[in-house]
Amino acid sequence: MDNLVIMKNQQAVTTSLQVAETFNKNNRDVLAAIDDLKEGVAENYADLFYEDNYIHPQNKQSYRQVIMNRDGFTLLAMGFTGKKALQFKLKYIEAFNQMEKEIQQPKLPTSQRELAMLALSANEETNERVDVIEKEVADLKDNQKIGADDYGYLSRRVHQRVAEVARGFGKITKEQRGKLYKDINSGIKQITGVGTRSQLREKHYPMVIEYINDWEPSTATKTVVRQMSLDLNDIA
Repeated sequence: MDNLVIMKNQQAVTTSLQVAETFNKNNRDVLAAIDDLKEGVAENYADLFYEDNYIHPQNKQSYRQVIMNRDGFTLLAMGFTGKKALQFKLKYIEAFNQMEKEIQQPKLPTSQRELAMLALSANEETNERVDVIEKEVADLKDNQKIGADDYGYLSRRVHQRVAEVARGFGKITKEQRGKLYKDINSGIKQITGVGTRSQLREKHYPMVIEYINDWEPSTATKTVVRQMSLDLNDIA
């Protein structure tokens, strides 16, 4: 009558073999009763029972057994009648209750190794939580709108870079300079995915600075600016 209920995969279960022994039945008869139940509970069978094998201690042969949880046992035991069967059912209910209680209670470490493993697990969990928090903080910071100081610096660098490139075209008009501004701002929008510079986020700042420092107008923009200079010369 020992070990009426065991723990398997963090669940209190028993076996057809144990049920057969407890209720003084043949295992094949218990298996037959379970098979009879299978048709009636087809959709829920897998939640109540699952197939398994055991090795016979004498002939070392493998034989079928079925493992069942509390609900599966309750369904099966409905067919067991008599005063003695009732006593066994009560013992099973008590065993299930005790096993489920043990599963729900946290197991305290009983050795130095278990204590060390528990401490290591707690430390890993703490580190994981810290990593998550740090990532969330970093994400919040990265997605904040760019600060006024950084925005002002970016604007100054845009003006400076346009002025540097404009010198390569000689004397140009305000309209030609506008073509250069349109080109550099279009590039900033393209690499960051924002509509205007005022929508830039902190995470964009390093990338935009690098882009401005390396910026050169597109071939099309250069051609347009040069053509505008030629047109002005023709008019003059």
